[in-house]
Amino acid sequence: MAIIETTRPAPFGAVSTFRIVNLVDAAFVGFVGAFRARKTETALSKLSNAQLEDIGLVRAHIHGVAQRAGRI
Repeated sequence: MAIIETTRPAPFGAVSTFRIVNLVDAAFVGFVGAFRARKTETALSKLSNAQLEDIGLVRAHIHGVAQRAGRI
């Protein structure tokens, strides 16, 4: 009876390269999210209280809304 090997070891350095790429990707996603949150918070902060009320917000909620916008 023959034994068929169905798995092969990863090439030398592949796992390390994969982890480094994931680290860089996570950092990039974090920076983009922080930039988006800051931009959203700045834009909402420029609105008047009446304009914020029109879109269903109060000034106290701006930071939370911006943080959620950064995670999308």
